[in-house]
Parts: sequence; structure tokens; C-alpha cells
Amino acid sequence: MKKTIKKKLIFYTAIISIAALFCFWQNNMLTISEYPYKTDKIGTSFDNFKIIQISDLHNKNFGKRQKRLIEKIEHLSPDIIVITGDIADSNHTNIPKALEFIKEAVKIAPTYYITGNHEYWLDDSELAEIIDCVNNSGAVCLNDETVTVQKNNESFTLTGVDDLSLVNFSDHCPELDGENLNILLAHEPQYIADYSTHGNIDLVLSGHAHGGQFRLPFIGGIIAPDQDFFPEYTKGVHKMGNTTMIVSRGIGNSVIPLRLFNYPEIVCITLEKE
Repeated sequence: MKKTIKKKLIFYTAIISIAALFCFWQNNMLTISEYPYKTDKIGTSFDNFKIIQISDLHNKNFGKRQKRLIEKIEHLSPDIIVITGDIADSNHTNIPKALEFIKEAVKIAPTYYITGNHEYWLDDSELAEIIDCVNNSGAVCLNDETVTVQKNNESFTLTGVDDLSLVNFSDHCPELDGENLNILLAHEPQYIADYSTHGNIDLVLSGHAHGGQFRLPFIGGIIAPDQDFFPEYTKGVHKMGNTTMIVSRGIGNSVIPLRLFNYPEIVCITLEKE
């Protein structure tokens, strides 16, 4: 009897250990998802222009000064880096750790940042610290603002909408010239109908859904904030009207500290002249 119990304990301990190692590995294994975006609204200067998107870091750590994450981004040789919200987490806040990524990212390429919902769940002083760091680091905080990205004599527009502005999106996003390529940074993907009907927004980069947290074959994501169970917009490319939206699975976790079959994701978008 004692030998049987001992064997069972060894077996269950081994199973639990393997499961724990698997969960740790898949929650820390950085993956790269590459998306080409073809458009006739760019000239030759922006052909093969690379945009790296990082979303939902939630102050997760990838080594000293985010070394593993930074090295992977650097290897991709981006032209710009965009951060689409939730760089910090309101449930286990570590502002210095969250800010490390911004400080290192600007050394690689021009970096643009928008807020997510978690930034507004922080204390006012913590949010102010993040915004100050973004501005002082040389990154650009796009708070309901549009900037022009230029290369040689060509350009496209990059608009960032503050997370609090998304519920009244049309009041906060300017009318954009349809002759230009217009890229929008917006943290939450469930507003895709607003993005597509506002007019002249070509490409939206979003996050927030964490890939559906747990992903199952033939089903996809199980749950996402503001989309409930079996959400529609959790990863990859979605189209509505003339607007294409790319949703990042994100990198960190928040309320649910575990991902399943849903690896942390660096998104790489390459603009291609059509």
C-alpha cells in the first residue's frame, strides 16, 4: 500500500512539475508575428518600412533592462516602434520596470506611445510619471494627436487616440486626408466599427484582448476584456470597409496571470508599395 501511494505521489508530482514548466515557458517565450501591409498610398521611400508594435506589457520583465525583448526588436531593424497601451499594470504596479522598455526602445528607433485602460486605473501620480518619462526619453506620447512620419520627400500620418477617448472616438480623431496613408493607434479593438466609419483610416494597430488569454484549436480565444467569452477580435488581421485592423496578442498578463497556447507576441508590420 505504501509503495502504491509513493508511486502515485511521484507520478502526480512529475505531472504537476511538467505542467508548471510548460506554463512558465509559454508565458515567457517571445514570438514574432509578421504582417505585410500592401498599399498604393505610399511611395518608394516607404516600401519595406518596418513598424514594430508592442502592446500590453503590463510591466512584465524580460531580463535586465528588458534585454531579451529589446534584442529581438533590434534584430528586426524597425523604422519605428509603437506601443499600444497598458505598458504598466494597475493590479501589480511596478512603474520603474514598465518604463525600462521605453528608455531602451528609443535607442533603436523613433518610438510612439498611447495609453491603455490600465494607465487610467493607476494613481494620478503614477500616470504622470509614465507620461513624463515618455516625453523625457525622446518618445512621443500621442494623446489624441496626429503626427507626420516623413522619409525623404514622402510621408504618412500616425494618429494616436487616448484610451479614455475611444467611447467618443469621432470627437477625438481628426478628419484625415484620404490621399495619405493614415495609421491609427487605438488600444481597444472592439471599436472597429467606429474606426472604419470615421473615414480615411487605413490601418489600425490595437491590443487589449491578450489574444483571448486561453486559445484552443478551432475555437480561438476564450475570453477578452470588453468582449466577454469567445471574443471576435483577439489577434491578427481584421477588415471592415476600407479599414484593416491588426490586433496584437500582447506580451504581459494582468488579472489572469496565465496564458495557454498563446505566446507573448512582438508584431512586425511591413509596409509594401502596391
